[in-house]
Amino acid sequence: MNPNTEPRWQACLTRDARYDGQFFMAVRTTRIYCKPSCPARLPKRANVEFFNTPEQAEIAGYRACKRCHPDKLNPPEPNLDLIQRVIRMIEDRADDAPTLAELAAQFHLSPYHLQRTFKRIVGVTPKQYAIGLRVQRFKAGLKAGQRVTEAALDSGFNGSAQMYGQASAHLGMTPKTYQRGAPTIEIEYTVVDSPLGHLLMAATERGVCSVKLGDDRRALEAELRDEFAAAKLAPDSEQLRLWAEAIVDYLRGEQPHLDLPTDVRATAFQRLVWDALREIPAGATRSYTEVAQSIGQPAAARAVARACATNPTALVVPCHRVVGEDGKLHGYRWGVKRKRELLEMERKLASPREGDKAH
Repeated sequence: MNPNTEPRWQACLTRDARYDGQFFMAVRTTRIYCKPSCPARLPKRANVEFFNTPEQAEIAGYRACKRCHPDKLNPPEPNLDLIQRVIRMIEDRADDAPTLAELAAQFHLSPYHLQRTFKRIVGVTPKQYAIGLRVQRFKAGLKAGQRVTEAALDSGFNGSAQMYGQASAHLGMTPKTYQRGAPTIEIEYTVVDSPLGHLLMAATERGVCSVKLGDDRRALEAELRDEFAAAKLAPDSEQLRLWAEAIVDYLRGEQPHLDLPTDVRATAFQRLVWDALREIPAGATRSYTEVAQSIGQPAAARAVARACATNPTALVVPCHRVVGEDGKLHGYRWGVKRKRELLEMERKLASPREGDKAH
């Protein structure tokens, strides 16, 4: 997407006061956030990120503009701590998810008020959040070799009808088809050498479905076969080789941005997170909380971390740009050393070249 056509950025370019209070523009270089209509000089688009509330901007470390006073538009969000406690209760009772009535009684609210507040802040209802946790456990059980019924019971589903109704909707196919490794799919793959070791890329006719890094070519191929056990694996095509070359060029610091199509199974929340990761500029990092804030779900930092951990298309969806709340590099599927090298490469690529500093 052309950044100049983004609705929020376009509102800032035209200083459209109709959007004041609907979102807030934050400038990374000054650490200040403003209303869309702020009369101050506009920053570069690459230095801007957007938040839905002043609280989200301030949690991320920005301070209010003294010219347009964006913090005076909306009252503070009083329910963030409450919803975080509700989420903890749902996660602690993953085997026996609390009902809306139980949650309401525990937190001394009416069921209607709790559900409305939870959905406004998190983006889904408490029940939908609990189902998402249950489906993640169900998928893990299937991949571990459990039978469908056994994995369903261990995940908290109370019957076949509930399991097939809820899990199939999230998997995009029946559980048995998922467990068999998507047998109707044809996947091309290639393994190439890169600055970070062997790189495996796999794709369907629609786009990239898997990117892996490692030191052992055979281990990467075996992992792909496990992931898509019954799919038809085919030799790589010219298009796939071009995509793989683009990633290798990126790892060499010769290409600043990857914009490749993807074809992955994902929940609506995962897709929301992965799209947000692709918006993080090369050379920059965000915490899990900052990513949660950027998608309008500030209490969902834990869910964001899970979405990053299950990202199947490394580098194309840059989950390496997400760091701990303390700014330190924590777990990365392909190793913290690779994560550090990736970020260092991107920072060098994003910094001005010596010959450009005088211009």
